Amino acid sequence: MKVLVTGGAGRVGSRVIATLIARGDQVVSLDLRENAQAGVSNVLGAFDDATAVERAMEGVDAVLHLGALMSWVAADTPKMFAANVTGTHLLLLAAKAKGVRKFVFASSGEVYPETRPAYMPLDESHPTKPTSPYGLTKLLGEDMVQFFARAYGMATVILRFSHTQDATELLDPNSFFSGPRFFLGPRIRQQEAFGNRAVVEALKPYDDGSEKHLISKGQDGALFRMPITDTRDIAAGVVAALDSERAIGQVMNLGTEEAIRIDEAVAILQRHTKLPAVEVTLPIPAVNYQTSRARAIEILGIRPQWTFERMVADAIAQRK
Repeated sequence: MKVLVTGGAGRVGSRVIATLIARGDQVVSLDLRENAQAGVSNVLGAFDDATAVERAMEGVDAVLHLGALMSWVAADTPKMFAANVTGTHLLLLAAKAKGVRKFVFASSGEVYPETRPAYMPLDESHPTKPTSPYGLTKLLGEDMVQFFARAYGMATVILRFSHTQDATELLDPNSFFSGPRFFLGPRIRQQEAFGNRAVVEALKPYDDGSEKHLISKGQDGALFRMPITDTRDIAAGVVAALDSERAIGQVMNLGTEEAIRIDEAVAILQRHTKLPAVEVTLPIPAVNYQTSRARAIEILGIRPQWTFERMVADAIAQRK
């Protein structure tokens, strides 16, 4: 089988490609960066570049559309809509024109209201009410994928990824996701970039220039709590969705069912970092939710293997 993987140089895309190559599939990566694994055909280009999309789609049997532009900086919103909405539409059009047999779309838990869920755990029937432009772009992508399934009979699968990390990122203050999530200084710098002055002002009094962990609470006093999924579990779910006939037409949450509170996560990290932690009440709603993975477990037949604690232990082992 010949598979096109968008975002093939990314964290999840690289792991998916490694699995596909190991079992003998032909793989094309469409990304702005090259995937250096042996056996990959690289097409360098943006998802909204029609010429690059056309080249990448040649002779393809299935598409794993894993790539996206993710940002919470207001100035990036036009670029994000170009990549995630226009790009997804171009990929669907090319897949239809080339007679691609299956199209798997990586959506996001941000299509739900992660700060104001109507009930928990969030299952696939929960109302989709994104609260970020990124979540909106993924919901628009879902709508387009479902339209192509209805209108043209395309075999499609939608996977809503939970927060996804490489294990090694969890201990790295400079990582894009884990730095601001678990460390005070990176969170201040992130919020300054976002222009969130109220959040910055709440954090600044705790910053004396030394490295500290951050335990975030929302304005109502609730601790931040969320599922954090290892890229290996996400990649395994993507490949299973590619292979499964039962997955066609389904929308599935993909990720761990373990929702870890920020204070519990920081306590696990502190065993290794030995850093102090500060608890700060922020002037925003807490991200506080849990998702159900029941549908994906039943249809795909696989369960997540990596708890947060196991991910941290793995990160320590890799450092050593």
